[in-house]
Amino acid sequence: MSLTVFGAPLSPFVRKVRLCLLEKGLDYQLEVVMPFTPPEWYLQLNPLGRIPAMKDGELCLADSSVICQYLEETYEQTTRLYGNTSVARARIRWLEKYADYELAPLTTFGVFRNRVLKPSAGHPCNEEGVQTALNQKLPPHFDYLEQQLGERPYFVGDQLSMADIAFTCQLINMEYGGELIDADRWPKLAGHFARVKAIASVQSLLPSEQRMTAKLIEMGKKAMQPD
Repeated sequence: MSLTVFGAPLSPFVRKVRLCLLEKGLDYQLEVVMPFTPPEWYLQLNPLGRIPAMKDGELCLADSSVICQYLEETYEQTTRLYGNTSVARARIRWLEKYADYELAPLTTFGVFRNRVLKPSAGHPCNEEGVQTALNQKLPPHFDYLEQQLGERPYFVGDQLSMADIAFTCQLINMEYGGELIDADRWPKLAGHFARVKAIASVQSLLPSEQRMTAKLIEMGKKAMQPD
């Protein structure tokens, strides 16, 4: 086995793939590739230049969902993360897509990028955009997901799935941007987030990510100080 993941640790999509690998007990190497300005050789793996990509031997794949579903189908003896029935698989893929396509533009590109990444590069935070994401755009999504979760510990069935991982990966980035889901308004989602964040695979990644985030925030403070 020679699995290599390419991407940056603070990307929620890279984190999603890493958690999939960890939950499945698959060894891998992480080769850091920064988004937005990837090296020329990386475009041979993913011509779109986005992260993550993955190599399994001679096979090259891009897109976190494609990668995770490939791992599910190829390594059949590992922990199942897409359910055991067609109905469960459909629901998990829908909620994974929902997190990636509906939450990510707000939690990661709205809150995290503005509060952490842009200041670290010397660019001002668009706080108005952050507040719009938090107060106008995210609440309807959280209302829907609170209803989808219901009284279950996980989104689909009684065990962890890629739906839970994808959702948690986005909320981690929102937290790095200084915001937590309102536990009074969405108590089920807040409990779910705490529950999934506490599992061993997630805990194994968080300390190094938190150190990286702290460094970026400090860089941002210095970069934004007046001359």
